[in-house]
Amino acid sequence: QVQLVESGGGLVQAGGSLRLSCAASGRTFSRNAMGWFRQAPGKEREFVINIDYSSTLTYYADSVKGRFTISRDNAKRTVYLQMNNLKPEDTAVYYCAARKSISRSIFSVDYDYWGQGTQVTVSS
Repeated sequence: QVQLVESGGGLVQAGGSLRLSCAASGRTFSRNAMGWFRQAPGKEREFVINIDYSSTLTYYADSVKGRFTISRDNAKRTVYLQMNNLKPEDTAVYYCAARKSISRSIFSVDYDYWGQGTQVTVSS
């Protein structure tokens, strides 16, 4: 079992930056691929970005390429989402997720553990 707790959300103006953190507790973290998803009001949850267990491989949704970066510190059992040049359309609840597998996925159904989410609001 893995427990995930996100933090770092908030209100920011367009063009600003935020850094989200996801702290993991429970069973091994270093063997879990991790991902970030987001859900805007009235929309389905969508994939944002992921990273494999060793930080070797990452994959970004087209909408965030060049603006968002994912990283992880296995010693601290934490994954980060650095968001730069934020846009109003990035407004959503952001969820951290973990897979039991070392391999990444862009599909939410492939993730086994989820955090409670953190709100990100970007004003224009």
